Amino acid sequence: MNEVVDHTPKGESLLAIMEELAHLLRTARPMPMSASVLVNRAEVLDLLEAARAVVPEQVAEADQIVAGARGVVQRAEEDAAATIAAAEERARGLVEQESLVQAARARAAEIVAAAEEEARALTDNANDYCDRQLAQLEIELGQIGKQVKAGRAVIQARLTPRDET
Repeated sequence: MNEVVDHTPKGESLLAIMEELAHLLRTARPMPMSASVLVNRAEVLDLLEAARAVVPEQVAEADQIVAGARGVVQRAEEDAAATIAAAEERARGLVEQESLVQAARARAAEIVAAAEEEARALTDNANDYCDRQLAQLEIELGQIGKQVKAGRAVIQARLTPRDET
């Protein structure tokens, strides 16, 4: 006959209870000429009742685990989004800074080129002014030289008649 085994669950998990139920069916006495077996109704009902009692507790635990996992995933996604946003902002700042440096260098090169051009123009103008002034001085000195010669000639002319008297 079928041995009577105490299948009263002891706060086990749903999987353990289902394993006990499967063991009960595997070891049950078969009905001749049939796929049916003889099982103790009370044992099966006890196992089913235990399963019903364990399911809400385990579903609640599973829900808590899933909620915790979702919270972890959400925090990780938020952290990742914040990290990405910070990296993008830093990259934009570096690009802007590099653009500003390049613009400053280009502007500095323009200023230096303009200053050099202005210096060349000023030098050319100064040289031209000096040349004109020297040319004018040369003309004036030429005229003064002629006046000096003429004055000396007058003085010589005055001196020469005295010597004859």
